[in-house]
Amino acid sequence: MATEALPFEGIHIIHPETYAEHGYPHDAWAWMRANDPVFRWEETEGLPFWAITKHADVTEISKLPDVFANGPRLTISHEAEEPRMEEFPPTLIQMDNPRHAVYRKLIAHRFSPSALRRMHDDVEQIGREIVDALVQDDVGECDFVKEVSAPLPIAVIAWLLGVPREDWNLLFDWTNRIIGAGDPEFAEEGKTPQEAARGTMVELFTYFAKLVEEKKQKPGDDLISLFTQMEVDGKKLDLMDQLAWCLIIVVAGNETTRNGTSGGMLAFVENQSEIRRLQADPDLIGPAVEECVRWSTPIIHFARTATRDYELRGKTIREGDAVALFYPSANRDEEVFDEPYRFRIDRNPNRHLGFGVGEHFCLGSHLARLEMKVAYKHLLPRIDEIELAGPVERLRSSLVGGVKHLPIRYKLKPA
Repeated sequence: MATEALPFEGIHIIHPETYAEHGYPHDAWAWMRANDPVFRWEETEGLPFWAITKHADVTEISKLPDVFANGPRLTISHEAEEPRMEEFPPTLIQMDNPRHAVYRKLIAHRFSPSALRRMHDDVEQIGREIVDALVQDDVGECDFVKEVSAPLPIAVIAWLLGVPREDWNLLFDWTNRIIGAGDPEFAEEGKTPQEAARGTMVELFTYFAKLVEEKKQKPGDDLISLFTQMEVDGKKLDLMDQLAWCLIIVVAGNETTRNGTSGGMLAFVENQSEIRRLQADPDLIGPAVEECVRWSTPIIHFARTATRDYELRGKTIREGDAVALFYPSANRDEEVFDEPYRFRIDRNPNRHLGFGVGEHFCLGSHLARLEMKVAYKHLLPRIDEIELAGPVERLRSSLVGGVKHLPIRYKLKPA
């Protein structure tokens, strides 16, 4: 069936412009879930693919890593030529088993619930300082992304890595330019998005190569020191593998939390009765964070490639076919979520896929939850009035559902 015959004409679910101009195409995904949940998307200059939109199907495919591989592509491109960066080593998120299982095990203990309990006070202090700096006056106006949701995860990740405080802003700049390489705000004149991203990654690798050498000489209790000591099959990781770890921690550790926090805050502004519920019952902070993740679902899609023919809902996905797993659609699935289009902080159960599912479930999910909890806990109880102070600007990306700017105007409760 050609896309021009569909009720969502003009919406291209893999084109970055769709997300920058319209936000998530929930109407299109809802139609697919109801009418053709394993949808063959042919109308593209890039690679045709199967659009997977239902919760059960995203889960099924994600739990079959031998049938649906991460390689050779992590995302679907709308362009005729797929972006390639073979000169850079694959990060954990790009690996398949058995290598993925080995590398994930190297670091999993640093992101476990018990490890998070040990660092809770430090993360709490970082979050409190950031929110306190925002709300010094009873009445204020700010870009919530710039003042809270961006600096919080950057600060935590930089602290975990062992990056000197004076260099924390470098991480913010690099993540903007890598994830936002296709966005006009972060574009570099005279360079394609691939060239710009590649150049930024070279900057990041050059910086962290120096830091790695410093940590070899004077190791500490930080992640970069850990990277220098990791071993696989009795051999220490080479420098490029260590730098790949730095890259994935900086980018993945920042972008998802940043955009989940921003998207959740926008949901609170648009549903202020939920702020009042949280103020009346602070114990709802945990379920509120889960609902913010479901509601915002920062990762729009990841791709998988079939290693053999596979039948799904009467369709045959052929060996070599690409599939796109649309997580925001799965998180609005009417068969899983009661009132899926209602933001409700007491939602229970809440089986969202905002952190993925299966082999590649987000390694930093516990940390992301803690950061979001800290941000909301220190800000929302103080809010008396809040409203948007300007237009919400979204990232031009079909990978990350980014909120670039979230201007808010607020009045605080009396101290």
